[in-house]
Amino acid sequence: MNSLLLLIISIPIIEIYLFIKIGNYIGAFNTISLIFITAIIGVWYARYEGFNTLRSAMLQLTKNEMPVYEIISGAALAFAALLLILPGFATDFLGLLIIFPITRKMMFTKYTKKKSKNFIEGEYEDIDNKK
Repeated sequence: MNSLLLLIISIPIIEIYLFIKIGNYIGAFNTISLIFITAIIGVWYARYEGFNTLRSAMLQLTKNEMPVYEIISGAALAFAALLLILPGFATDFLGLLIIFPITRKMMFTKYTKKKSKNFIEGEYEDIDNKK
């Protein structure tokens, strides 16, 4: 619970800090324009990648395969679009990292490393004690 509270408090603090620093460097109007431009372009690109993911999932389903990567990717794209809609440079940067397929795949492989499990194959036979 404490880490969630810390996250909720720290994100706006980081965003306000970045607004002030970037606003001092490029000006207030350019900062606001940049926020709107990144939101518009990011949501448009998230929609484009979402349709590509949906197309890939349909292809997987026609092959009678479970589109696990596409399902996770679709959820990640929805989260990335939400991050891009929120005003701020840090959330936009994280959202853009999630949207691009190369970095999204790198994130997935980092967090979903499969552990190899050892299986012993064999056959068994029930022995009836009443013989």
